[in-house]
Amino acid sequence: MFEQTSLRAQIDAQTDDAVRILIVGAGMAGVTLAQLLRRRGIHPILVDRIDPAGHPGYMLALMPNTTGVFGELGVHDEYARRSVPLRRFRFRSHRGRALRTDDLGGLLASYGDYRGIDRGALLEVLTADGCAITTGLSAHDMQRADGVTRVTLADDTGDTTTVEVDLLVGADGIGSTVRTLLDVGPVTRCRTGWGGWVVWSEDDEDAELAEELWGDGCFVGAYPVLDRIGVFLGGPEDEVRPDAAAFARTVRARLDDPGPRLRGALDAVEHDPEPFFWRLDDVRAARWTVDGAVLLGDAADGFLPTAGIGAAMAMESARVLAAVLAATDRVRLGRSLAVWEARERPRVEKAQANSRTLAKLMFRRGRVVAWLRETVMRVMTVRAALGPIVSLMAESPDPERIAAEIA
Repeated sequence: MFEQTSLRAQIDAQTDDAVRILIVGAGMAGVTLAQLLRRRGIHPILVDRIDPAGHPGYMLALMPNTTGVFGELGVHDEYARRSVPLRRFRFRSHRGRALRTDDLGGLLASYGDYRGIDRGALLEVLTADGCAITTGLSAHDMQRADGVTRVTLADDTGDTTTVEVDLLVGADGIGSTVRTLLDVGPVTRCRTGWGGWVVWSEDDEDAELAEELWGDGCFVGAYPVLDRIGVFLGGPEDEVRPDAAAFARTVRARLDDPGPRLRGALDAVEHDPEPFFWRLDDVRAARWTVDGAVLLGDAADGFLPTAGIGAAMAMESARVLAAVLAATDRVRLGRSLAVWEARERPRVEKAQANSRTLAKLMFRRGRVVAWLRETVMRVMTVRAALGPIVSLMAESPDPERIAAEIA
């Protein structure tokens, strides 16, 4: 669980650390890094502008490259208990008919677990041993001088506090404030023009099956987690955003036989009083590291959800960074971060490129386009669609070996 801690207590705890670290952002990347560092006897300061436990979020699918995180934290059994295995994927036509069902379990089993979990449960698993955090703070300014990173943190009233550390980690999400404070080169964005509503639906008898329907100007996905199903209903933002219930009814009218799960998914969107809207854009920073600071997770490369890999890559990057930081000191810090970025950024960008490619296939309008796409999907397996992701799982990094390069 998160443990509210004063900023002064966190600062005092890291006085004797070889590298003093401030992590801004308590999402998947920031919490993973903080907990793995603490497991190694290091005391990073962790802050966030909001209480992460108060905004638990929705569903995640975690690829096998996250397995090592849970092992290092000693919480793998709890992770397994709080999640469900994702073993099969069903693709439906734009009219709702099931076109194919593929074996996800067999595709990824040799590399580790592929599981569905809700974001709140994942944060609880990662913080099972307690997680010190100071909330109500965000990064306001960052200056680097004389080998020291001075970060000005601001609260909701505008009051500021300056913290002196050796490394600032910006893990504050796709709309990162830290990123705007750093000279990381061009920041590129993929703006799809699509968005969608996220809600929960009732569980059914097939907790190991994920389903997607790629329609004519719409997308419906249903992804199981423990005891419920995460639903995403998307389309062109100008059509989707004004009225979730009306768009759900419009999509339902286009379908002949979407099956009971997707019918339930559309019902859930129509009747949810407070669905969450997700704009389907991504972001990529040209560089992750500068002198005295680094970007991590969505702050560095924020993903479209199309390949279901963003959270897993953020956690992988955090795991490797934790090993590197534990092996370095203030003198070698710059070189150590360069080694980390050289290993991780190409992997993350490869995964992001796959998500962008799938987006071009998924986010389309027109019945002819939908028919042509389905003709391809009848013969293109999940293995083909996720080929680059599978290769990343087969080549998952060894954090200790990478850390040894800086010794």
